[in-house]
Amino acid sequence: MLIRYKKSFEKIAMGLLSFMPEVSDVKTLQEIIKEYDSNPNWNLFLWKEEDILGAVGVRLEDGKAIIQHVSVNPSHRNAGIGRQMIHRVRDHFKDDCHVCADVATESFIEKCDEESASSQL
Repeated sequence: MLIRYKKSFEKIAMGLLSFMPEVSDVKTLQEIIKEYDSNPNWNLFLWKEEDILGAVGVRLEDGKAIIQHVSVNPSHRNAGIGRQMIHRVRDHFKDDCHVCADVATESFIEKCDEESASSQL
């Protein structure tokens, strides 16, 4: 289930985002979390099953919802959680924005789209 980030989940969210290659140090990670806390156009969602297993960050800009961060706990990768998060984000924003990827998430989003297309055949 996709839930909205709130301050009480800060340490969990920081831990998940730290698995992304572009987040190389604690200062960068703190700046990213601060932006999600303070900027109304930055939306962070967490994937919760029994525990919180993933995070997906979306930046709203010019009528687009740009998926800029995607991370899944390494112990739970290759179980379709990332794909489920992307689908839920698309559902969440479908009436308001065109959902797309940024440079950092583009290859993952394309992979999700290809898997979805092949499973519908």
